[in-house]
Amino acid sequence: MSEDVVVERRGRAGIITLDRPKAMNALTHGMVLAVLDALDAWRDDDAVQTVVIRGAGDRGLCAGGDVVGLRRGILDGALEATLRFFHDEYRMDAAVARFPKPVVTLMDGVVLGGGVGIGGHASHRVVTERSRVGFPEVTIGFAPDVGASWLLSRPEAGRIGQWMALTGQPIGPAAAIRAGLADQHVPADRLDDLLASLEHEDADAAIAALATEPAAGAGDDVPAAFDEPTVEAVLAALDAGSDAEREAAALIRTKSPTGLRVAAEARRRGAELPHLEAALAQELRIVAHAITTHDLAEGIRAQLVDKDRNPRWQPASLAEVADADVDAYFAPPPGGDLDLPAPTETRSAS
Repeated sequence: MSEDVVVERRGRAGIITLDRPKAMNALTHGMVLAVLDALDAWRDDDAVQTVVIRGAGDRGLCAGGDVVGLRRGILDGALEATLRFFHDEYRMDAAVARFPKPVVTLMDGVVLGGGVGIGGHASHRVVTERSRVGFPEVTIGFAPDVGASWLLSRPEAGRIGQWMALTGQPIGPAAAIRAGLADQHVPADRLDDLLASLEHEDADAAIAALATEPAAGAGDDVPAAFDEPTVEAVLAALDAGSDAEREAAALIRTKSPTGLRVAAEARRRGAELPHLEAALAQELRIVAHAITTHDLAEGIRAQLVDKDRNPRWQPASLAEVADADVDAYFAPPPGGDLDLPAPTETRSAS
């Protein structure tokens, strides 16, 4: 059990607290395994009727995976161990999604990347006025994962999905609910009350008693340009638009050209996949190739290590990214595809 995850039972609720607040609860491999162990222990435990996943501290649920540690593993040549982290993280995401009892995730504050993976596939996803939900992966030379190619390609996500994938910018609570990334809004100062209610009430009733309408915020006015299917088409439409749209185009052009192409292609393919598990298998293919390339380690260096915000992408422009380069991200990994069973379980309603 990881010391960075607190697992406890209060009344009818099993509570998992990600407890790495100084790192915004960024996920380590040990934390992922601890969450999997807790879910496995509670699956058939009649004393636990609801699972709650929350983050310690006041900054948010989870800022994603420990990407600085990821870069260290890549540079040390520990690719097998690095890939094992993603393998287990994706198993965790699927386990949350298919857990046979209600899972309430408190998606307060920062919920980025792996934070959406652990929070955004649950049965009861609660956001607050502080929530900032996003996939910043193209900023570090990668593409959205943890089931993003499923979530961002759903019809309800619409153009918000493309906007999130290509800009790397987070959305607020109203947009998150509209895009299918969250279910209900509860004021942040009522989360303790919600947790107390979940100790003795079913999830639906406890949340409904405290839910309110979220205010408008980030992601509520995404330009129609993001209805376009390719990066190049999105940029062309933005370039022909308003000042704000041209600023969005300029932002996108700072991201990894390869990451942008892969993100758009993953979302396109995700729309044709039958379930989350297939999307996670696709994303393991993507990460297995990404950890062998220049851009991921370079993007992490520029954003989180040296913090010069000046990544040197290879290739440096969209025009230089060949279709074959993109296709390589979707080839089966050396160790084989992620083997997750297709969904069959029916989750209880309370």
